[in-house]
Amino acid sequence: MAMEEIVTTESATIASDGVTRYPIAPGYRVNVRRGPGTKYGIVRTLPYGMSVPVYCQKPGEWIAGPYGTTNLWDNIADGEFVSDAYVKTGSDGYVAPRCD
Repeated sequence: MAMEEIVTTESATIASDGVTRYPIAPGYRVNVRRGPGTKYGIVRTLPYGMSVPVYCQKPGEWIAGPYGTTNLWDNIADGEFVSDAYVKTGSDGYVAPRCD
């Protein structure tokens, strides 16, 4: 089922289901982990050109990436996290609620 997307900012899109999605840095295949750090197991690897929802964010391991150095990790699905350093949120801070 195709989803209609509406561009809302330079970096984010809102899909027809109302969830905001942010693009992963161009040219990167990003590992999705079970928690907010590289010590957590890899769940999957995102393909090039992927956009992800950010349901909540939490601090964790510091990571340097194309969008800076940060300890913020984005929850993109139940038990799945990616470093915010690889997600173009347009902000150096929180863009979603803190994860519990």
